[in-house]
Parts: sequence; C-alpha cells; structure tokens
Amino acid sequence: MTAVEPMNVVADCPFCTLNPERIVSDDDLVIVIRDGYPVSPGHTLIIPKRHVKSIFEATAAEREALLQALDEEKSVLDKEFSPAAYNIGINDGLAAGQTVPHLHIHLIPRFEGDCDDPRGGVRWIFPDKARYWRD
Repeated sequence: MTAVEPMNVVADCPFCTLNPERIVSDDDLVIVIRDGYPVSPGHTLIIPKRHVKSIFEATAAEREALLQALDEEKSVLDKEFSPAAYNIGINDGLAAGQTVPHLHIHLIPRFEGDCDDPRGGVRWIFPDKARYWRD
C-alpha cells in the first residue's frame, strides 16, 4: 500500500472547497456527496479528499477507499430509493467529458422505465456506436 501524500487542496476546485453540509459521508480518504445536478434521484459522487485529477493518479489506498465507499453508498441508495440498477462512471480527462478536474465516481441509480431503451448504457456517449445488438 502506498502512503497518501498530504492533502493538497486547490482553492478554486469545487470538490476541495465543499460546504460540509453537502457531505453525506466521509472517511480519512474519501467524501461522498449527492450530485448538484442529478440525472436521477440519488445520483451520488464518490470523491477522494486529496486533489487528484485522474483515477490513474490515485494511490492504491485511495482506490480501495473509493470502491469501499461505492459499495457502502450503493447499500444506502438501495434502501432509500430502491433502484432497479446502476450506472457507475468516471469521466477521466477533458476529452472524456470531465468538467471538474478532481477525480470523482458517479453512482447513478437507474429505475425501470426511466428511459425508453436503456440497452447500451454508457455506450450512448457515441450514439452511432451504441446500438450494437440485433433486435
């Protein structure tokens, strides 16, 4: 396990300067918040406390803590919202659509009928390539 560097806070980063009232849960390495612009009820973000831009910059301990928080928050959302499924995603880099340059994992509850045809999931970032199956 790699030692975590001291917390580096970036003054203009919205995840480094969160209002404590937004925090749903936290531990030494990770904070959990509800998304400020949710795409579904319960849309949640799991964020390392240390300012890192990419999952590839996170330490092994941070990655482990992020996945532990993901599991824990899924259990919370199961009880609170009873979703049928989840989308889990990381936009890593500008070309991938990352708008806040601080690593965060989206945990998005999905519900029966929340869209006409959910097949393809995250593949819809390229709509012309999303529908790969045969009807």
